[in-house]
Amino acid sequence: MNNKTIHLISGTVMLLFLGLIYAWSIFRAPLTEIFPGWTPTKISMTFTLSIAFFCVGGFISGRLAAKIAHRTIIRISAVFVLAGFVLLTLLLDPGSEDLSLYVLYILYGVVGGGGAGMAYNAILSAVTKWFPDKAGMASGVLLFGYGLGGLILGFLVNYLTETIGIINDFAVLGVIIAAVLFSLSFFIRVPEGPASGRDGADGGGKRDYSLSEMVKTQTFWAFAIWMMTSSIGGLLVINSAANIAVYFGAPAVLGLIVTVFNGIGRPVIGFSYDRFGRPKAMMMNNSILLAGGVSLLLGAITNGAGFIFAGLMFIGLAHGGTPTLMSASIMGFFGSKHFAINFATTLFSALPAAVIGPLVSSRLQENAGGDYLTTFIMLIVVGFATLALTLAVNVLSKRSGLE
Repeated sequence: MNNKTIHLISGTVMLLFLGLIYAWSIFRAPLTEIFPGWTPTKISMTFTLSIAFFCVGGFISGRLAAKIAHRTIIRISAVFVLAGFVLLTLLLDPGSEDLSLYVLYILYGVVGGGGAGMAYNAILSAVTKWFPDKAGMASGVLLFGYGLGGLILGFLVNYLTETIGIINDFAVLGVIIAAVLFSLSFFIRVPEGPASGRDGADGGGKRDYSLSEMVKTQTFWAFAIWMMTSSIGGLLVINSAANIAVYFGAPAVLGLIVTVFNGIGRPVIGFSYDRFGRPKAMMMNNSILLAGGVSLLLGAITNGAGFIFAGLMFIGLAHGGTPTLMSASIMGFFGSKHFAINFATTLFSALPAAVIGPLVSSRLQENAGGDYLTTFIMLIVVGFATLALTLAVNVLSKRSGLE
């Protein structure tokens, strides 16, 4: 195998294992059985913290990438994950629920989320530089592993929970994830020469933008808001996918279709980016999001499980395609030289989405007495807002010469 293939495989495997940290729902139910005093509101803060510090960890990684090797950042991340998860096993105490909740916040949300964000950025920014002409494909394949990590490794979590208990799971998983990150980090490095930036073969006359230069462009702000609204659209549905399936008379397992197509959407949109260009890929992703909203709305009106199934499938595809478009577009707009910090900064747009999406969805459902009709209508509204932002990004990028 050549260096490109080795980097792509190594990065995908590492992100697959890191995806487990992000898949908070796997741990939520078993923990609430042991800690019955943890209300849904209290325990959901863990997910919010993990996303917030995932973004912070990515930003720190972007800053460090200019000073130390990407493989070193991945190893630092491995230490964070190992320490956080092992200490969870040692410090979580069913006899002290209040203290254990803060332990969970700090070790899973802050330490685990921050460590995962550091490695996530380091892996993406290093591996995608090996594919300057196929950034969409590389991002899509890498994020395919990340998107399916929770689903695939969920079986391991279930097995460990049944055999050694959820609290002991964390130590075992921490050791496994850290071992994978540390061992595969030896295969990761930034390429030298033309492949490492746009000043080489794919230069096309475009220059690399520093962080300060990037944030001064209208294109960046329009794209960051697009990223946020597109993520909100997916999160209106994804966090309640199993409950939606049950509400419309389908098995709860149908909700997993979102996770499956979330993973599939990443390479599909990535290949579309390389084949048809960013504008068409973004338009395709937006169209899929709107198709999902319309299908779910028809399912709610007709009480048809088939429409619900199709809607969940479309939402999974669109939500998976969003981070792939972000990674490839930031490199396409602003170059690869400062990609690590530019990408990490744009990633912060996912933070408000993680708060707004689930919050709006739950409020709408509560106000509707458990019905999802208003949620699906809101999804369509968000879909049209995202479409308008896509058009704005297209206009601004052409006007500024970034396209």
